[in-house]
Amino acid sequence: MPAVPADVNYTFNDTELEALKEYGKIVSHAAGELLADEGTTRQDFLVTLSGETHIFAETPEGPKRLGWMEPGQFTGDISVITGAASLVRVVMGKPGELLHINYEQLQTLLVANSALSDIIVQTLTARRAFAHNADHGSVIVIGAPQDRLVFTARDLLSKFGIPHRWLSPETDPLAESLLSAKGIDPADLPVVFRGGSEVLIRPTASEISHAFGFDLLQDGASADVVVVGAGPAGLAASVYAASEGLSVIAIDSGNPGGQAGTSSKIENYLGFPTGVSGQELTERAVIQALKFGVSLTAPVKAASLESKENGFSIGLNDGRTIMSKAVVIATGAQYQRLPLEHIERFEGRGIYYGATPMEAQLCGGSEVVVVGAGNSAGQGAVFLSGSAKKVHVLYRRADIRETMSEYLVKRLEETSNIYLHPETEISELHGVEGADELDDRLVSITHKHRTSGATGTCEAPFVFLFVGARPFTGWLPSDMTCDRTGFVKTGSDLANLDLVKAGWSLERMPSEYETSWPRVYAVGDVRAGSVKRVASAVGQGSVVVSHIHRAIAELSDS
Repeated sequence: MPAVPADVNYTFNDTELEALKEYGKIVSHAAGELLADEGTTRQDFLVTLSGETHIFAETPEGPKRLGWMEPGQFTGDISVITGAASLVRVVMGKPGELLHINYEQLQTLLVANSALSDIIVQTLTARRAFAHNADHGSVIVIGAPQDRLVFTARDLLSKFGIPHRWLSPETDPLAESLLSAKGIDPADLPVVFRGGSEVLIRPTASEISHAFGFDLLQDGASADVVVVGAGPAGLAASVYAASEGLSVIAIDSGNPGGQAGTSSKIENYLGFPTGVSGQELTERAVIQALKFGVSLTAPVKAASLESKENGFSIGLNDGRTIMSKAVVIATGAQYQRLPLEHIERFEGRGIYYGATPMEAQLCGGSEVVVVGAGNSAGQGAVFLSGSAKKVHVLYRRADIRETMSEYLVKRLEETSNIYLHPETEISELHGVEGADELDDRLVSITHKHRTSGATGTCEAPFVFLFVGARPFTGWLPSDMTCDRTGFVKTGSDLANLDLVKAGWSLERMPSEYETSWPRVYAVGDVRAGSVKRVASAVGQGSVVVSHIHRAIAELSDS
């Protein structure tokens, strides 16, 4: 186990404790008393005033004490801020008094007191990072490497920053012993263990979300602003809106981060000279949003948008409805499927739309194919070259420099196990011969040169697609104006006829990011004419908040 770093703990001084007491209540506890159980959502923030609090995690070897908190110290990790399910039990080790600050009051404290907020956020974030490295085994996923449900579970847990261990039943002896101990039939795989209190068998993303407290959204909830989409644009809009006093609900149909969240390394984002992974950027933005009180829920999909008196109703695909005074559409765009027969058969089983450490772990020592000629494809290829035997980059253009930044092109050319294939595309996908549904997976591809027609086969069981983009706008009302490819038109791009068709009712014209519906905005990749860059998306998400403030003020004046 790695040494415990100093920044995972902090002892409040007397002045800081007095400031904290304004937000909570002091309670006496006896030794052995359970303070917070595993699975507790929106748990209290507990500060030890006297005695000791002990922290236990359920591991494959049984309960393990991870540490204890002495007077002036506090329990919890980042789930205290997010409201997600606790992965540990907190027990009173020695009798004494604790300061209890409930979830709502903690949100108030984090916004109202900058000094205490910095201490709490930095310490809790450091604890979560330490938990990732310590690998206590509190959360375990057991399943085959290319099982689609395994990929879904690990991707969701990773995007929400949940430390977990993945065990393959084929290669990890611990997997067999755990399944035997719990009486789980291998035919029921995959399974997700949330400590010792819950076992999820073949879980969907929605079931995992509820079990870990990622989805605490109540039917009928309302806010000043609903942000649909939690990529860079949506997270930026959420952070800036909440920090400026607006109540915010943010939802996402997948996992926070959008396309940027799947990027292995972003090197041209201002302020990160050595680059930052999409996952790290996402985790920081999510914590920042939650710190300011944003209600973030995923995965949950918006299904409809209706205008109501002085507001909007957003219907979700599970039947819930949420209300708001303004809406920010930040649903982004998704890399397109290639027009190949049976491609759906291999998605999550050899076909992937992002290159993160999780995918790199799967394809170690294998040949992989990256399809695309944009920066995301280049970043993915460089990242995968560190674990893959060979990386083949296929693209339709003759010159990759037409669409990829020069620094990335040079890196591709200088990496010995990366091979560039211009004017080349995949023509066929090949799976396991005679395999049943559970064992089916990609094993190789056939590629074709677009000019000469020459074909070849590549024994690559992993293909990463970074081609084209289609917007997530199918849920929007038909009279909200989009361009011919489905991207939402805003501001000066809207013609007078567009506004007439949509029934624009205000005397003023739409502001820069406003759609043909008043107080409904589009930012980031989903917006027509936007620059597909992380920095641009973040900029639009932050700037749109000033327009929202003015538009909401119009409601008060009317």
